[in-house]
Amino acid sequence: MIEVLCHNSIKITENFIIYIDPFKINKEYHDADYIFFTHSHYDHFSPEDIEKVKKENTIFIVTEDIKEKAETLFRKENVFAVVPNENYHVHGLDFKTTYAYNVNKEFHPKENRWVGYCIEIDHKIYYIAGDTDNIAEIQNIECDEAFIPIGGTYTMDYQEAAKLANTIKAKVVIPTHYGSIVGDKEDAIKFKELVKGKEVKILMK
Repeated sequence: MIEVLCHNSIKITENFIIYIDPFKINKEYHDADYIFFTHSHYDHFSPEDIEKVKKENTIFIVTEDIKEKAETLFRKENVFAVVPNENYHVHGLDFKTTYAYNVNKEFHPKENRWVGYCIEIDHKIYYIAGDTDNIAEIQNIECDEAFIPIGGTYTMDYQEAAKLANTIKAKVVIPTHYGSIVGDKEDAIKFKELVKGKEVKILMK
């Protein structure tokens, strides 16, 4: 089962229970096998919301700038730092990091080494773009389901996101990063209208 809980907060329940960037979590879950973070901004790394989904043995996949803080908040041996464009195998889960940065704004500079993820679960690949523009390094992504930000201001807007969706090889495309801080559901509808040849699922509650 795939859920977009809020903003870029995603929950994948397929063999494992995986959260990406938990934010504005509305109840106590305490069921996360893994929590992935794309970068350190408050709407992506939120200790208050992490507390609602983590359990005793949760594995935390973090960017380098989060590592030190995460090790003070959680069990140090369960914290794993990653950098862009690398392959990883962590506690039975295979994933690859991708680049995620801005090219025409200053909120997510490339030198911060923030990431997106391609996570493989049961022979399916889930691509979580993170906060990014339509950059050259991600235009050859191949995946089953792609989560792409559409809200604009800090990431691609819905038109730029549709161009990426039409470029990558994905079976299903799911818009994220709207409806809370930037963007609204109308952006998701417009995004869906511009995406060709792929299924678009609007999952934001």
